[in-house]
Amino acid sequence: MPHSYHIIVENNPAIIYGTRGGAPHKLLPNLKKFLDTFWKERDTFGEYIDTPECLVAQITIRFGYATCEDDFSNIRVGIHYKATADYLYQVGLDRTVTVWVASEAYHDRPELGLAGCILWSDTQCQLSEPIDQSR
Repeated sequence: MPHSYHIIVENNPAIIYGTRGGAPHKLLPNLKKFLDTFWKERDTFGEYIDTPECLVAQITIRFGYATCEDDFSNIRVGIHYKATADYLYQVGLDRTVTVWVASEAYHDRPELGLAGCILWSDTQCQLSEPIDQSR
């Protein structure tokens, strides 16, 4: 069964929506690997301007190619939550990913956003630490 999802990046109003492949066991490994590389590149080059914007753009491209195959209507970017989303992935600028499960309240009123969701796990996924550039 396809699981739809949202990816929400801190400090960016855009909301990524994918119609399939959103179950944590499928999406998290790819998201964590992508984010680990993203943060390492940012640290290596010392580039931190527009990080929320870059994250949304690059996640959209990465997951567009990874999950949509030839049908790019399966991934969208907008500013409204979709009632059909099963999981919501919150990407923090502190390099954490928090996974939320949409509740019945969310499905009835998606404008509730994360307030209408239940924390999927008590453990957040901590991504790689910044590279120590003093060495």
